[in-house]
Amino acid sequence: MNMEQPVLAVKNLLVKRGGATVLDIDAFSVNRGEVVGLIGPNGAGKSTLLLAMSKLLKAKRGNMYFKGNDIESGNGAFAYRRMLSMVFQEPLLFDTTVYNNIASGLKIRGMASSGIRKTVMEHLNRFGISHLAKRSARKLSGGEAQRTSLARAFATGPEIIFLDEPFSSLDPPTREALMDDLQRNLQEAGATAVMATHDQMEALRLADRIAVMNQGRIVQMGPPEEVINQPVDEFVASFVGTETILRGKLIKTGEGTFTIAVSGHEIEAVGTGQIGETVVCCIRPEHVTISANPPGSATSSRNSFRGRIVKISRSGFFYKISMDCGFPLVAYITSSSLENLMLKEETQVFAAVKATAIHVIKHSPSMGS
Repeated sequence: MNMEQPVLAVKNLLVKRGGATVLDIDAFSVNRGEVVGLIGPNGAGKSTLLLAMSKLLKAKRGNMYFKGNDIESGNGAFAYRRMLSMVFQEPLLFDTTVYNNIASGLKIRGMASSGIRKTVMEHLNRFGISHLAKRSARKLSGGEAQRTSLARAFATGPEIIFLDEPFSSLDPPTREALMDDLQRNLQEAGATAVMATHDQMEALRLADRIAVMNQGRIVQMGPPEEVINQPVDEFVASFVGTETILRGKLIKTGEGTFTIAVSGHEIEAVGTGQIGETVVCCIRPEHVTISANPPGSATSSRNSFRGRIVKISRSGFFYKISMDCGFPLVAYITSSSLENLMLKEETQVFAAVKATAIHVIKHSPSMGS
């Protein structure tokens, strides 16, 4: 556990627009050298939180602490803003050359000309745009412009970098290449960053921790693996890609396991609970295996269900197999597995899930009291 004082801490932050609450954050913090990803649906408050933390949006209430010091005391807000850089979805470059754009923040800070040149050239190289140094910002492609924007943000050596959907307007190849460069530069610089994105894969790839937002609140925050595999409620489970979410009742307990009744079927999971308790079973599609025959005794899966394929659809590089096992169940498989198993809609199959792969949510807020 990191016991070091956070670089930035936010408490009781409230932002309203037109009388309506758009952001209500009890607590949020970022540690030195950490990348935090903000994910959530459109309108969840990701960009609003970045704008409030960068002091570009006035909050109705709340406290912010930079390295333990209240930002609003003395000249704290001014000093804090000088320690920040922000990159938006649109590059927002000045109407000048790439070189001058990257140098702009350094000139404002009064750096000597020799230092400016050295720093600008270093960051031109870091983001692979040295050949564009003399080109007008007006003549850049979307990817080139965003590289320039990132180089400008890193050049000032900020304590914190805020990134607001920096790749969302780029085509996939450009996006992939730029993400590689951003990841490398974050690591090499040991940078502290907060990035808002609607793309979960970006967050999984770049972030040390993920904060899931909904309706202006942070509903879960933790390491990526924890958030993905142990969602705190049905909203988070659905948003992070849990395709199968089943409500049931706990009917049996064992040594470290319990059994849940779902639509007349029994599902075994790892954990403890009370008989009669209403719970939600979350099963990610990558944890479900499909076979044409009943799994043998050699399998380590505690749960095996006979099912019928209802629908087969492509999902990125995989195929999504939707099954009726007496309850809906979804699996992802590769194209070669689809071909080898000769799967088609209406095919009868067997689906297996390990007890350890089933995440159980108890006392879900959406269930009521």
